[in-house]
Amino acid sequence: MKKQAFIYISLFLLILSGCRQKTIELGKGISFKAEQNISYGKDTAQKMDLYIPDKNADSGNVFIIIHGGGWQGGRKSQLTSFTFDLMKKFPHTIFVNLEYRLASSTRFALPDQTDDIKTAMTYVEKKLKIKPKYILLGNSAGGHLSMLYAYHYDQEKKVKAVVNIVGPADLNDPGFKNYDDYAFLEKHLINPKLVDGKLSLMDFGNPVHWITPASAPTLSYYGTADHVVPVSQKKILDSVLTRNKVYHASYEFNGDHVGWERPPHASFLVGKIEDFLETVDKK
Repeated sequence: MKKQAFIYISLFLLILSGCRQKTIELGKGISFKAEQNISYGKDTAQKMDLYIPDKNADSGNVFIIIHGGGWQGGRKSQLTSFTFDLMKKFPHTIFVNLEYRLASSTRFALPDQTDDIKTAMTYVEKKLKIKPKYILLGNSAGGHLSMLYAYHYDQEKKVKAVVNIVGPADLNDPGFKNYDDYAFLEKHLINPKLVDGKLSLMDFGNPVHWITPASAPTLSYYGTADHVVPVSQKKILDSVLTRNKVYHASYEFNGDHVGWERPPHASFLVGKIEDFLETVDKK
């Protein structure tokens, strides 16, 4: 009995230590309590890293960071470093770095991935007992998901702003059809049951299709040498946002699809995000 009790106590302590928060020190007195790989749903892919400021946490805003990977790959760890850069700039803001269910030849990306954004929001609100506004920030496929969720699925208007980094805004853009896995998107991006006969699958999946004058303010960042998501996407998105009188800003960097992460482009973007959100707050 004593041996069995010892085993149970040891397991309990192991589990407890795995759930314990740790502190992320970012210099200049900035620190966050971090809980990593939190399960926000029943699927093993539904994990998040949650970062809460140690000092003067502002529960009115939450960043949700959404990784890229062509809707069928990628990990939240890809954006951990950039998330830390943002945390330095916004030391009082709560951050979520999100992992979501991936598409495959037997699993559609949508609605799973947009549902995961909503489920993560609900989890954060229940866990922290807050009702915040969200800034959705995603790169590549994550940028697409951020826009699509904000423009189409955010019925409760919880999204304060979108930061879209090299995300496809128009899947019908001839330049984007050169994407290597475009055939995969045609077959596996969207469950056909979501779409009525009036729309094509690609139209349904187009963030620009759902933009209205009530859409969330949007900041975009595109590369001039991006052969995955061409800079033509920036012009299309800007045009539709302008037509609907949605506040937006967009910038270009000299680089390819992942060039935004390299100096000095990432720091430039962080600064522009700060400026953009300050303007949004004044509107």
